Amino acid sequence: MSDNALATIASDQDLRHKVGDAILDLVLRVPASSESEIEQPEARARALGRSAARQASLIAGSMALPPGFLGWLTILPELMGVWKLQAQMVSDIAAVHGKSATLGREQMVYCLFKHVSAQLFRDVVVRVGERFVIQRASLGFLQSAARTLGVKVTQKVIGKSAARFVPLIGAVGVSAYAYFDTTQVAKTAIELFSKEIVMESSAPEASSPR
Repeated sequence: MSDNALATIASDQDLRHKVGDAILDLVLRVPASSESEIEQPEARARALGRSAARQASLIAGSMALPPGFLGWLTILPELMGVWKLQAQMVSDIAAVHGKSATLGREQMVYCLFKHVSAQLFRDVVVRVGERFVIQRASLGFLQSAARTLGVKVTQKVIGKSAARFVPLIGAVGVSAYAYFDTTQVAKTAIELFSKEIVMESSAPEASSPR
């Protein structure tokens, strides 16, 4: 195996670890919201989603502008910037639905990453009719989930990394994906918080990456 191939593998592994650590840190820090509960939250929740999607698009697009290797270095800051914005959006959507008091790390990680790996959360968030039953997640489960998500997110990033070496076109693609990704998070959050939420005390065990 060539030195370049070994360096690429090491770089990919390092990125996976950093992405996993960033995800764990993100979901353990649920942000507060300045939004208030309103009687008909649907329109406001959708507006929050659209606004966050536009901001995420701008963040991702601007950070992907540097060409070549400099663009590669902005991947983790870009992801973290978009995720923090999405986490605030989830908190705000919960608030307008009157669910801030029950918003925890389980709902946060589910809303942020369900579209990345729905299977990962099958034992944490379960829809039963017109309500969601949420199992309290142990730290071990969250650590395992963050590692699994780190692998999946890094695979997607590497798959799209070639676009970063094309000036402007790459930034447009990254911007569009951030917009789409944020709308998916908003959709999950609106679906979750618009229903009754029941918290269960038992925590799912940590699972190995799938």
